Amino acid sequence: MKRFFSGLARLRRGPWEMVASILIGVGVVMLMQPYLLWLYTYSFIVTLVGTVMFIIVSHFPEDD
Repeated sequence: MKRFFSGLARLRRGPWEMVASILIGVGVVMLMQPYLLWLYTYSFIVTLVGTVMFIIVSHFPEDD
């Protein structure tokens, strides 16, 4: 856990890719749920932020 947070602080690819992937997954789940309209409303934005974040993070340096 400490390595994960230090990787976030040092802008390393691995932890940030995980965060971006989780955002993409959360956005897709928000899109498919049929109960809360506000979750559906923000699902595209969450998925888009995760996707753009993944593209940007892919240029970060590898973990040591």
